[in-house]
Amino acid sequence: MTTARTRHNYTGTSVAERQIERRALFIEAGLTVFAEKSFANSSLTDVCAAAGLSRRQFYEQFAGREELLVAVYDTVQGKARDAVAAALAAAETDDLRALIDAAVRAYTTAITDDIRCAKVAFVEIVGVSPAIEEHRAQVRDRWGEVVAAIAAGREQARTPPGGWRVSMAAFIGAVNGAVHQWSLDDPRPPVDELVEVFSTLLNALTTAEPPGR
Repeated sequence: MTTARTRHNYTGTSVAERQIERRALFIEAGLTVFAEKSFANSSLTDVCAAAGLSRRQFYEQFAGREELLVAVYDTVQGKARDAVAAALAAAETDDLRALIDAAVRAYTTAITDDIRCAKVAFVEIVGVSPAIEEHRAQVRDRWGEVVAAIAAGREQARTPPGGWRVSMAAFIGAVNGAVHQWSLDDPRPPVDELVEVFSTLLNALTTAEPPGR
């Protein structure tokens, strides 16, 4: 017989399991609170209330709200990375443009299917502190490595202007700006419009023009 467990009922779980569950509750609470009230205008009290947990339990998991913000950001980025990996694994083509299109669609869907994700990972995270900006730059570089791996060894591929690091900084800057604007628009444009913009930009950076064009 399985014991039903709510967020306050940890019967039958180990200490490690309880810590994992509490961390997940705080991340979900941070996603909601930072999206709805903004990072700057919310408090630890707001986060704990949304999670249904105490400040003591919060500090067992995080050093402060900035660390929670990074954990929320990393969760969103991890969801997007998993979506891109699944899309590439399912793609039955070696065509670079088709692979870029599949990856971009998976990424864009993952970051926009929950408006909270778009608001926190593309608006609230920006400019919070030098340490967080450094972390965002590291994540950007990892995405550059993903795109470079997609292009590697393919006849259509080219090294983008300025190299991968500079070009991916430009591309992700454009992604940030576009998703920010998309999140503010009312009504929001169809996600397909974002996909088309991002695919156009990334293909232009990574795919060589066919001979004769």
